[in-house]
Amino acid sequence: MVRSELVRKVSAAHPHLPPAAVRDAIDAILAEIVTSLGRGDKVQLRGFGSFFISHRQGRLGWNPKKGISVPVQANDVLRFRASQQLLQRLNPDDRSHAPAHS
Repeated sequence: MVRSELVRKVSAAHPHLPPAAVRDAIDAILAEIVTSLGRGDKVQLRGFGSFFISHRQGRLGWNPKKGISVPVQANDVLRFRASQQLLQRLNPDDRSHAPAHS
């Protein structure tokens, strides 16, 4: 799904809201997520998941085409961890993600 589809679907679900207002709200939410991640904060959306930044150390990689070792710089990568509720919706018959009941 692309952003314009998301705006259309949210607008259809809430016809009392003008599409421009829905678009502005979605843009504001996404901008705040990006800003928070840029500061190094973790973004948790309950029932959906968490976005966070993870640091990858520099390492020595391999260029198979030339057959030589090449340095790979350290960098930050975006990570996402789905919530249990989301995992259960995506895999309703998969009991491996369900919490254990005693």
